[in-house]
Amino acid sequence: VGICKQEMLQKKKNAVLVDGVILNGPIMDSKAGEKFVEEAYKIIMEEVIQKADDVTEKVCEWRAPETLKQILDLEMRDAGESHQKLLQLCRDVIRYSVKTSHPRFFNQLYAGIDYYSLVARFITEALNPSVYTYEVSPVFLLVEEAVIKKMIEFIGWEEGDGIFNPGGSVSNMYAMNLARYRFCPEIKEKGLSGLPRLVLFTSEECHYSMKKAASFLGIGTENVYFIKTDERGKMIPEELEKQVQRARKEGSAPFLVCATAGTTVLGAFDPLDKIADVCEKHGLWLHVDASWGGSALISRKHCRLLYGIHRADSVAWNPHKMLLAGIQCCALLVKDNSGLLKKCYSAKAEYLFQQDKFYDVSYDTGDKSIQCSRRPDAFKFWLMWKALGTTGLEERVNRALALARYLAEEIKKREGFQLILEPEYANICFWYIPPSLRKMEDGPEFWQKLHQVAPVIKERMMKKGSMMLGYQPHQGKVNFFRQVVISSQVSREDMDFLLDEIELLAKDL
Repeated sequence: VGICKQEMLQKKKNAVLVDGVILNGPIMDSKAGEKFVEEAYKIIMEEVIQKADDVTEKVCEWRAPETLKQILDLEMRDAGESHQKLLQLCRDVIRYSVKTSHPRFFNQLYAGIDYYSLVARFITEALNPSVYTYEVSPVFLLVEEAVIKKMIEFIGWEEGDGIFNPGGSVSNMYAMNLARYRFCPEIKEKGLSGLPRLVLFTSEECHYSMKKAASFLGIGTENVYFIKTDERGKMIPEELEKQVQRARKEGSAPFLVCATAGTTVLGAFDPLDKIADVCEKHGLWLHVDASWGGSALISRKHCRLLYGIHRADSVAWNPHKMLLAGIQCCALLVKDNSGLLKKCYSAKAEYLFQQDKFYDVSYDTGDKSIQCSRRPDAFKFWLMWKALGTTGLEERVNRALALARYLAEEIKKREGFQLILEPEYANICFWYIPPSLRKMEDGPEFWQKLHQVAPVIKERMMKKGSMMLGYQPHQGKVNFFRQVVISSQVSREDMDFLLDEIELLAKDL
């Protein structure tokens, strides 16, 4: 640092110092920085993008936490590291990270790589925008408006509003708070103290974010009424009606019903039209958490899964899941077009949202967000949509569900595999029963032993790096695998490999 200062002083005869700091010229070496970006980009191309569809690569290079800490050299020091050391760190980070773009990453409700949305992310990361006012994000605000308008069309509303958020959980929280604000607008100024006991309803299979949102918003998890589901995991409308009546008899104030279109584990779709009848009868806000299943709206063949969604007051939809828009890309869409979002969330910050600007301030949409800084997530979806067209997006949905159907049929053919239920979406849930258990009588001991099978297989596949597949116990059922088909790079061969690999990894169990 001292040598650099001397060089700068020699170059600048008129150097200005304040508190010992040279103020002339930039502090950064732009040429060195550009060179580092160029070399790091080559590593990204070679190690991530070019290997994205290579099934001979490992899904993960497993290391225990303490070992990985030593490999990565996580310590931050007073002096900066050399570019060569930093480039090696980049390689190590890529090597030991899970390759979610790998065709055999089946672990979550996102997977795969879309090259157009990836380029969009490169652009936005380089530009580093924040989407709150037109003056700082003119392009990205117009893009978000266009994308929201198109998504609203697929829901079936004639008009509406919306905003992109950091995750479906946040979208659900937005909706819960918005429904409460419509029920009692005075809460924004007066708070919770004068309110009756508010109650909301959702299914037993809902996403856990509903409980978190109720806790965060001060509603309380005890005031979330979980409605019984049928054998396929769908909310039973008659049970919803009973619980609404029960809440009213208790003196509570029902205000919201959250239905789910594509549950996390089973991939179930609640009967939205019948649930909407109950909501209409009792004057309740209907929110549909379609974070996972919303992309079926793009498919003319499968949009029937969400029949009745046009009757919802709000919808959460995550294009980063089935459509591969890249994490994070999550929208909350609202039927109301009277400015309800802005009324609920606006704080009218005068340093941002001045009303005497030289342009149309209606494009300063940041005041309808709970965030200030906000990423231009809609741009990823927009560029991808422009590249593929609606037909290309539809093909992704149709192919994923066709592959799910193929896998389900193959499971039925193979000894030791047991399908838990016919898949309705891209979730295929099944047990693998190893040879040692196949002749065992059905009873507590059998289920106890079967419960231990999936974790062992999962450990082996992770340490081998051959694939990643999730498992869980659920609603009284012992551990079973949940295979999720998303990536457009997944093929029939990958489905066959999955079953073969499970058999191979469990042959001694």
